[in-house]
Amino acid sequence: MSQLIVHIIIPVAIFGFIALFTLFAVYAERKIAGFVQDRLGPMETGKYGLLQTIADILKLLQKEFITPKAADRILFAVAPIIIFGAVYIGYSVIPWAPDWLPANTHTGLFFIMAVVSIDAIGILMAGWGSNNKYSLLGAIRAIAQMVSYEIPVGLSLIAAVMITQTLNLNEIGYQQGILSADPIFFLGIWDVSHIGGIFAWHVFQAPHLIVVYLIFFIASLAECNRAPFDIPEAESELIGGFHTEYGGIRFAFIFLAEYAMMFLVAMLGVVIFLGGWNTPLPNIGVIRLADWTTGIGWGIFWTLLKSLIVVGVQIWIRWTLPRFRADQLMSLCWKVMIPLGFLCMAISGLWRILVMV
Repeated sequence: MSQLIVHIIIPVAIFGFIALFTLFAVYAERKIAGFVQDRLGPMETGKYGLLQTIADILKLLQKEFITPKAADRILFAVAPIIIFGAVYIGYSVIPWAPDWLPANTHTGLFFIMAVVSIDAIGILMAGWGSNNKYSLLGAIRAIAQMVSYEIPVGLSLIAAVMITQTLNLNEIGYQQGILSADPIFFLGIWDVSHIGGIFAWHVFQAPHLIVVYLIFFIASLAECNRAPFDIPEAESELIGGFHTEYGGIRFAFIFLAEYAMMFLVAMLGVVIFLGGWNTPLPNIGVIRLADWTTGIGWGIFWTLLKSLIVVGVQIWIRWTLPRFRADQLMSLCWKVMIPLGFLCMAISGLWRILVMV
């Protein structure tokens, strides 16, 4: 029975969560976009437009499969599966609560970096297999962008791992709570392991990790092809980018992968930098807020709340900032974020030696 739960029920539950999150996120994005642009957003289908996203999904599921005559049929059909599968597998090592994750592996962080990078192969297959000049150009842009921004993402995660001394995401979560066996230093000054709460988060244990998290967050936007880094899908230039020729359920899987990737990188940043499942409420004297808000139920709640706030910021940025030019995109990566990432790595080494001894 336990093997049945691990191999069938948990993967289905994660897929169901991704689908529900996408429905919620698309509706929220439309409403936030409407608010930013001083309009109402969806209002016709259901009360306040709540059923609009469901109607769109039902429409997509009923569409027939259309493959361009000159396309490579195998690449064209397999690409959406690879794009979504690479992101979906990444959820297998993310902890939702203490010891509550599908696979508790010692190399969980490395596994995510490796498996999510396969997404780039699927995008290239989609662009090349479509035999469409707009799709191919969008795929080339996406690959150049994703390969470049994987470097600052990797540097930011290395800077964090130098502080945590582990690649196990479950262990990283434990290091930021009151259950930690090691001393926790708020801003490197005093032990707050008995206080817990926001003071135990890694961004406060080592303050330079705030800059590291900003590097990770900005680079993760580029990895997700989100604005202001949505050059691969620039509608005004490329119609739709690498997925121009896709429709129906194939397009739905590509669309699902984008929002699944948004939540995955948000959740990964929360686990490594923002306390993971641990409550932001500290223990102060006889008021034991951290003790009262721990456990699996509260852990899932805090993980979801923090991750959804980060996703909200991602959506807000999309409808606030203009799109980068391609040269600006690469200049930001190679001239600003990568050197800053190396600097943060050096600071992490010094912090580990001089403060966290």
